[in-house]
Amino acid sequence: MDEKRLKGIMGLCVRAGQGVFGEDGCRKAIATEQSRLLLLDEGASENTRKRYESLCAATEARLAMLPEGLLQEATGRPGAAMAVKEGNFANQVIGCL
Repeated sequence: MDEKRLKGIMGLCVRAGQGVFGEDGCRKAIATEQSRLLLLDEGASENTRKRYESLCAATEARLAMLPEGLLQEATGRPGAAMAVKEGNFANQVIGCL
């Protein structure tokens, strides 16, 4: 995983409005297929992890675990998860993983 490049792409993704935060926002983005990629912080609680894993399994969305703190460091937003909307940014993030 190229963390430096990943952080840069995630930051651009947020500035471009292609990142969705919050449990409700992430669930909605994945359920409506606006997003097929969910980035989850390794520091997330076990319950949060299980909820997102089952959601991604049901919708065939990709779930990627990030090292603890990387999500907040890259985006400047606290939280455990970020859904990346379909498109070029999602493809670039997947390429970094």
